[in-house]
Amino acid sequence: MVLFQMNEQKPTENMAKMADMKEWNGLPTPRRHWAIAAIWLGMAMAVLDGAIANVALPAIARDIHASPAESIWVVNAYQLAIVVSLLPMAALGEIAGYRRVYQAGLLLFVVASFACTQVHTLLALAAARGFQGFGAAGVMSINGALVRYTFPHSTLGRAIGYNAVVISICAAIGPTVASTILSLGSWQWLFAVNIPIGLASLAIGWATLPESPKSGHALDLVSTMLNVATFGLVIIGADMLTRGGVTWIGWGELAIGFFAAALLVRRSLSQRRPLVPIDLLRNRVFSLSVLTSVASFSAQMLAFVALPFFIQNVMHRSQVETGLLMTPWPVAVGIAAPIAGRLADRFPAAIMGAIGLAIFSAGLLLLAFLPGDASTLDIGWRMMLCGLGFGFFQSPNNRTLLSAAPLDRSGAAAGMLATSRLTGQTLGASLAAVIFRVAMASEMTCLIVAAAFAALAAAASLSRLEYKSV
Repeated sequence: MVLFQMNEQKPTENMAKMADMKEWNGLPTPRRHWAIAAIWLGMAMAVLDGAIANVALPAIARDIHASPAESIWVVNAYQLAIVVSLLPMAALGEIAGYRRVYQAGLLLFVVASFACTQVHTLLALAAARGFQGFGAAGVMSINGALVRYTFPHSTLGRAIGYNAVVISICAAIGPTVASTILSLGSWQWLFAVNIPIGLASLAIGWATLPESPKSGHALDLVSTMLNVATFGLVIIGADMLTRGGVTWIGWGELAIGFFAAALLVRRSLSQRRPLVPIDLLRNRVFSLSVLTSVASFSAQMLAFVALPFFIQNVMHRSQVETGLLMTPWPVAVGIAAPIAGRLADRFPAAIMGAIGLAIFSAGLLLLAFLPGDASTLDIGWRMMLCGLGFGFFQSPNNRTLLSAAPLDRSGAAAGMLATSRLTGQTLGASLAAVIFRVAMASEMTCLIVAAAFAALAAAASLSRLEYKSV
């Protein structure tokens, strides 16, 4: 059945080298609507999978006879695979075309999800989750580039705002979805639900996702290996040091990881299309947007780690109450993000981001100094304030980061966007672990440090005003 006339827009040399991005008109309708549906289905699948796995860990550990500490690798394998492969996947997108890498990532994710339903040992499940992570990286690293090619430049902020809504909703409902599935069946069904979602995204995207020009260069395998060593060893080393592992091994992994990072940057400096987009980072608007993203997501993760302990240990609320009290945050993000996205198409992102992050910082401080007997209303409106501030910053910042790159470097920009988010979240989680080990009143300290990171992000956002906006 023919759903619509394709009206194919073939990539041209002019598209790749377009000087004025405001000339880019995206895909025609209704193809644009079907394409964004395919993109959102893929993102929803990847985000939901990451959100529901934590809830299933106790059930998985019991079923495969693994200890709680060992079962963490069901989550770690997925996250680590994503982090080390985001930039290589983005580079592959520029080489082979964004839609091809996106769909290959979707297919790998679906196959790995099926594998998760069939395995019965921790090692096999962790391996399948690792392959899921590589597939998710193909989806996440290309997402921003596909959105940019799908929508006109004049409505890019609105599109990114709706993208943030999809991510926020999936993150918010993930634990509820997981709990519902586990109440009806075994943990294997948590991974089985990915299969129809992924196949639907593949089917729709096959006919609708936009084409993009191919760069014509080969993937730099040396840079790819250095990238894997950098992110993999730094994250594993930091985790070992913060969670009480063998100290000398942790420091050794960090040292090798930072040495690999130095080699990677040195190699990238002389390349025209480096794996780590040094060429884009020379643009001050782009680099400040990356810094803003890293600092803000560090603040978010610090708060997300600390708040459940704060609500349960200090305020003596139950686990169910904790989940409900955390809900206003992602709900508020979902409300603020599309509004901010529309405004970002008209007003400077530097100012909007600074305002949102200032509100976010204030909300964190208000939470930090809550008394132990605070009412549900007092907690809820502060959570909502944090979400509104975070949502008001996120869409304008993402729009600026993507728009600061030339159209033919959209993949590198999208990969850097995803990498900055995950880097910030990893940094925030590591800092929270350190604070819990060394600080008194650690929950409050985490929230205060998070507020400081949000304030730093606001300053980075505002400093973009002195440079030409995009």
